[in-house]
Amino acid sequence: MTIAQQDRTASAPHGFDVEVASGLQRYSVQHGELTLTSVFQPIFSLSHMRAVGYEGLLRAHDALDRAVSPLDVFGEAARLGDVLQVDRLAQTLHLENFKVLGAEREWLFLNVHPGALTDPYHSAALLASLKRLDVPPRRIVLEVLEQSAEDLERLADAVRQFRERGFLIALDDFGAGHSNVERIWQLNPDIVKLDRIMLSHAAHRADMATILPGLVALLHEAGKLVLIEGVETEHEAQMALACNADFVQGFFFGRPNPGAVDPVHAVACIGELTERYRDQAEARERRNASRLAPYLRAFERAAERLAAGEPLEEVCWNFLALDHAARCFLLDAKGRQAGRNVVLRADRAAHETRFLPLADAQGANWLRRPYFRDAINAPERVHVTRPYLSINEALPCVTLSVATRVGEQTCVLCGDIDWVDEERF
Repeated sequence: MTIAQQDRTASAPHGFDVEVASGLQRYSVQHGELTLTSVFQPIFSLSHMRAVGYEGLLRAHDALDRAVSPLDVFGEAARLGDVLQVDRLAQTLHLENFKVLGAEREWLFLNVHPGALTDPYHSAALLASLKRLDVPPRRIVLEVLEQSAEDLERLADAVRQFRERGFLIALDDFGAGHSNVERIWQLNPDIVKLDRIMLSHAAHRADMATILPGLVALLHEAGKLVLIEGVETEHEAQMALACNADFVQGFFFGRPNPGAVDPVHAVACIGELTERYRDQAEARERRNASRLAPYLRAFERAAERLAAGEPLEEVCWNFLALDHAARCFLLDAKGRQAGRNVVLRADRAAHETRFLPLADAQGANWLRRPYFRDAINAPERVHVTRPYLSINEALPCVTLSVATRVGEQTCVLCGDIDWVDEERF
């Protein structure tokens, strides 16, 4: 052990032991019959292509050196009414090991029980540990664990005070249990960690895959950075890229380890992932362009015939005869619909009876819709929306639109295409 290591050991809390293996110093502590120590799972910024933080995770072994689940450790502590003491012990252990990890600018993500924030004794102990180790609060991200809090106002006030001291706040396990949108308004976190279950659902369900990017966008609108945890496969990593997440964490990028991450490996991993994502995105755009081509040709021809004075009911037949064409309709210069939707197939009309109150759109105002605004702002060219939920049948759809002159009036011709089988990832 070096002199510096001896000095560090001397300054560690009473009862902490130190071991050196493969040149790596590591602290441990006894808790009953268990030996507790730390590992750190890296948290990566996809844009920076490097680790920006580490989450401290507890590891436990019994007297026979058999691994004991951290859930069992905290479960037993909760049964004995000792959970805050074990929580504080884990925090101190992670701080000790983080100090010798060699991370010079990265954050340490610390899981904290809500009671450890609201209890003056436990919060003071955390601050004292940071001062002793000379770790500034700005290096610490406090992860507020997912569970009910008896006094949310008190917790929110404690979180505010920690933030004022320079700590960052993360809301853990968002989308599971008690962590929901209400918690965001109450605790005002800097970072929201999306629970693994949301990513798992999105990887296997098209509707959830559609929701995930919107959820990330909503959190960004609320001023929150987004971390997706539990990324285990290439497919899930691609989904994290596609939904514009800020940070990622999971076995695909890095497993929990006593030491720091290899920066060269991180750059290579994320760089290769980004290249594959770009290739897949370009291929998807080519497929979509090919898929849209016959609809665009038929729609452009319909617009030409409409401008030439032919009635709407006749110009749309070629467009509506295509497999996934849903309807055509005509708007005036103020976004109001002139006449009913033009629908070709009887099966389409029968399906829409479930949404009968919405079937008659004559006089409806679509001023807010992007397809209307885009067409008015750039007339005489066909615009294509991104997939969105159609109000007609509550199904994903893409709308083509073009502003053209019909007699003396400016009108916007619109055509909807069902997009239920779009490949998103």
